[in-house]
Order: sequence, then C-alpha cells, then structure tokens
Amino acid sequence: MRLVQHLSLLAATVGAGLMAGLFAAFSYAVMPALRGADDRTFVDAMQRINVTIVNGLFLLIFLGTPVLAALSAILARYGASRPALPWIVAGLLLYLVMFAVTAAVNVPLNDALAAAGAADLAAARQRFEATWVAGNVVRALASTAGFGALCWALVVTGRSGG
Repeated sequence: MRLVQHLSLLAATVGAGLMAGLFAAFSYAVMPALRGADDRTFVDAMQRINVTIVNGLFLLIFLGTPVLAALSAILARYGASRPALPWIVAGLLLYLVMFAVTAAVNVPLNDALAAAGAADLAAARQRFEATWVAGNVVRALASTAGFGALCWALVVTGRSGG
C-alpha cells in the first residue's frame, strides 16, 4: 500500500507541475505575445488553441491529477505518510481552485469566443481577453502553489519514512 501511496503522490505532483507550467507559460509568454497581434490573428490563434488543447493527454493530466491527489490523501490519512497529509490536502485544494476558475471563467469565455466565429472580431476580443488573462493568472498562481504544496508533501513523506 505504501508504494501505491508514493506513486499516486508522485504522479499527482507531476500532473500539478505540468498544469502549473501550462498556465504559467500562457501568463508570461503566450498571452503577452498575442497582445500585440491584430484582432483576426488573436481570435484565430485562441480559437485554434482552445480546440487543440482538448485532447486525450491534456484531459488525462487535467482530470487525473485531482483524482491521484485525493487517492494520495486518503492513503496518507491511513498510512505511514500521515505527516504529509496537510500538504497533500493543500495541494489538492489549490488544484481545485484552478479547476473551478477554469470551469467558471476560462471555459465559458473559450466557448463564447468559439461561437463568435469571424464576426466582429474586435468585439469578441474585447469581451474575451482581459477577463481570460486575469482568470489564467489566478489559475497559474493557484496551480503553482498547489504544485509547491505537493512537492513539499513528497519531501515530508521522504523524511517521515512513509
């Protein structure tokens, strides 16, 4: 059972790190690069990204990470890794903040941008960009903090011999 707990925590940590990196890259590279693009290029690029990103690997990481973190928390609660439990729970909760912001802010904006098609690109961009970027910054911060908490849970697990 200890091996399953370690592997689930390790996999949850890797998944959280991958998601944090994705959202951080959008914050400091992708969206600043698109800021200087004309409306047609911006809308086209975001529509293409929003279609392309919904793939099997993304969904496995995005949806699998909280499942693995929850499994790790359950196993830590009843196993030798109990000292890491607060860090695992913190990582899971921060990941769920990112998940909630994605569902409540970013996905609806992505859907609205997709529905906008090619009509009135300036208005579509105006309704999308600032709010999407702000939501993404929150996702990047929450997922990075969650990743850090899960990293620390790995350290605590190693120190406790769990």
